[in-house]
Amino acid sequence: MSNGAARSNNVLVVGGGVAGMQAALDVANQGYKVYLVEKAPSIGGRMAALDKTFPTLDCSACILTPRLSEVARHPNIELLTYSEVQSVEGSLGDFTVRVLRKARYVREDRCSGCGDCARECPVEVPNEFDEFLGFRKAIYVMFPQSTPNVYTIDAEHCIRCKRCERVCERGAIDFDMQDEIVELKVGVVVLSIGYKLFDVRQYPRLGYGHHRNVITAMEFERLINAAGPTKGHLIRLSDGRMPKRIGFIQCVGARDVKKGVPNCSRVCCMYGIKNAVMAREHYPDAEVTVYYADIRAFGKGFEEFYEMAKTRFGVKFIKGRVGEIVEDPETANLQFYVEDTLSGEILDVEHDMIVLCPGLQPAEDLDKLAEMLGLDTSTDGYIETRDAFAAPLETNHPGILVCGCADGPKDIPDSVTAGSAAAMKATILLSSGGAK
Repeated sequence: MSNGAARSNNVLVVGGGVAGMQAALDVANQGYKVYLVEKAPSIGGRMAALDKTFPTLDCSACILTPRLSEVARHPNIELLTYSEVQSVEGSLGDFTVRVLRKARYVREDRCSGCGDCARECPVEVPNEFDEFLGFRKAIYVMFPQSTPNVYTIDAEHCIRCKRCERVCERGAIDFDMQDEIVELKVGVVVLSIGYKLFDVRQYPRLGYGHHRNVITAMEFERLINAAGPTKGHLIRLSDGRMPKRIGFIQCVGARDVKKGVPNCSRVCCMYGIKNAVMAREHYPDAEVTVYYADIRAFGKGFEEFYEMAKTRFGVKFIKGRVGEIVEDPETANLQFYVEDTLSGEILDVEHDMIVLCPGLQPAEDLDKLAEMLGLDTSTDGYIETRDAFAAPLETNHPGILVCGCADGPKDIPDSVTAGSAAAMKATILLSSGGAK
């Protein structure tokens, strides 16, 4: 940036998950203006869909909801939800960002979140927030604590009957809304764009998509969540019955060179163990088994949580790779062989439900974003930082920082820590005039 250029002390945070929210709050609390851009209609990220967190088994919503409210009410934070970054040009202290604000067809300044429109809407479609296990209306909020608490019309499925418009007393429905491009001037950009889960259908032998009672860990999360499609009742999708024998399969799409995912995802062991514990909490008489390659309980309290799962909750652990899963056509139960590598036995097992625990991968279109910003990426597809020890937040483009899972898999505490660290680095760069 030339000496005569006008500097901006604003910060752009891309991604409204738990790391992005933490970064936005910490920057805003130091008096700087923050633009928080989130492509979904609400901030909250993946954590909003979880039931409990490990290793404490604290309620996820109880932790997240106050933070959502704090972000929404902060005078220095401007929320740009249902929006996507189109371009970023410039350098440290003088970035010009173009953001696409997609039309909600609902005026944010008028909508009170009362829900009259959704109750009147005649259209129901599968709910992506519930992993397509439940349904939502064509006008909807993502979840009860959505922030902002503003409804969005799904233009793809809306039939334009305008019944929502007729019942809205505040006149918030506006079918004439158009997408718009807004231009922002910022000094620092923080990328906190989350992750995607490995597509478990790449393992046809595990039966996902063919056997109704083979589900993913996120589907399990929504089934046990009181705000989920079954109101927290853990049931088999084939017949609605309570599963009495549940198996959890770890490392699905992690540490597999043949699938192009050779690395460990760090969080899969612990979220799998947490879900196994939650299954026992829901049904204390259920037989719960975890099939694993290795247990990597590396964080604070993780080893103790692993031991508690075995001793207090009676979760059984078998070290071995699962073979092809076959469904019994009469009972819809699931059968397979697995070698217990610790005992050398070949086991023939049967479960009522199987939960696949996929690994974490770089977020959708992360490669395109990195190319647009001129950022280096690592061999596993995440954004490369300048130095893992000396500069773990900085990219090769000065003024663009990363946190959360943008540079690699992290659990919730580590994501929050990274968000705070990115905020501190951003404010140092702004207050020092860009000096490093």
